[in-house]
Amino acid sequence: MSNTPASGGPKTTRRTLLKSTAAAGVMTFPLARISRAAKPNSKVQHAAIGVGGMGWGDVNQFASHPSAEIVAICDVDTRRMAAAAKKFPNARKYQDWRQLLAKEGDKVDSINVTTPDHMHAPITMTALGMGKHVYCQKPLTHDVFQARRIAEAARRAGVVTQMGIQLSSSVGARMSVEMLRKGAIGKVKEVFLWSNKSSGKYRPVGPRPEKTDPVPAELDWDAWCGTAPVRPYVRGVYHPTWWRGWLDFGCGWLGDMGCHIMDMPYRALRLGMPIAVKAQVEPKWRNDPARRAETFPIWQIVKYTYAGADLTAGKTIDITWSDGYKYPPAEFQKNLLEGRKYPAQGALLIGEDGVMLMPHGSGPILYPSEKLKGVARPKPKPQNHYRQFIDAILGKNGGKTQASFDYAGPLSEMVLLGTVSLQFPDKTLNWDAPNMKVTNLSGAERYIRQACRKEWRVKGL
Repeated sequence: MSNTPASGGPKTTRRTLLKSTAAAGVMTFPLARISRAAKPNSKVQHAAIGVGGMGWGDVNQFASHPSAEIVAICDVDTRRMAAAAKKFPNARKYQDWRQLLAKEGDKVDSINVTTPDHMHAPITMTALGMGKHVYCQKPLTHDVFQARRIAEAARRAGVVTQMGIQLSSSVGARMSVEMLRKGAIGKVKEVFLWSNKSSGKYRPVGPRPEKTDPVPAELDWDAWCGTAPVRPYVRGVYHPTWWRGWLDFGCGWLGDMGCHIMDMPYRALRLGMPIAVKAQVEPKWRNDPARRAETFPIWQIVKYTYAGADLTAGKTIDITWSDGYKYPPAEFQKNLLEGRKYPAQGALLIGEDGVMLMPHGSGPILYPSEKLKGVARPKPKPQNHYRQFIDAILGKNGGKTQASFDYAGPLSEMVLLGTVSLQFPDKTLNWDAPNMKVTNLSGAERYIRQACRKEWRVKGL
């Protein structure tokens, strides 16, 4: 399939592009810093990579900023790019992100990366190497090693970055962080987090299909597979909806929602990296090698153990994640929450002086309600996560964002360590964070740093 820009122009095949941008099988760009560096009061020239599904929402959010202009769009599926092409008729169109970055290097200031998880890191790393400001959806990367390297690269590049955990900028989340840091429930003893959305989009339950369907003319299947091993295209199995549940492409339920729901307590308690992780998983998945090799379990309970910090009660503190209709202990509802039922998604922090319940997307609720009704509630100013990114590029807010890669890298690294633990059910993974190594279980390294197809390798990863 041709990979020339959908908008026409001189023909550039993948072969000629790779000749000009690759050395020894590793993609690199000869001009390391060619960012336009948007000037105050000028419009940020923005390129959107991935404009279907969640990408459609992202590109429209950036376009809503009065100082941003969508000048280029890219999607491996031209059918899914059609709506964006219609809304932004002057935007230059591409089907291959490598071509977009190679051709637009001196024309764009920033990009957003809204693709399946496995392609976040190579696109982001390439853009950082070119001095571009980057907004990347969560989780920041597909594996732990990539998260560490992306955070380091962003620091070196000195550009504006933001990960797409939009609710991190919400009034409710920021209020909760401030209240916890001011001791609203005393020192925290334990944390429970959960996500039980009704959607099944994370959860392929069978092994890889044996059938093969014709690849649609509008889809570049090789580019969609990207860093992952190529497999036969099967209609309705991977693209565009179900990829999150496949190990090669997504990070499962934990990888998707973990960055959202773990953000508030992780930020508030300043915990750093866990020292150990242990997972319980769906027994049928555990006992089915074919499923384990391809997919995530239907449910999981992952316990992270951290060294204690200033705002925690003991020498260590546990944060327990659950999904697949697994919740914190039922007796907590009666004994701690005054009979209130658990929301579908949320966080429960148990402190020495009370508890905080935060339904996902809402604000904090304190118990015992009578005892804590007088606790002061700060009122942070409303923020828009997307506009904050554009504003920071223009030098506003001190050039700062809520979820820069300095923060998002460690957060993602921690979340993704939980997906590693799934491969070792009921076994404790002891984590040496400085050396990025599981110290007590052989075989974990293949999940910490996953394999990548040679032709899709990017310098630095």
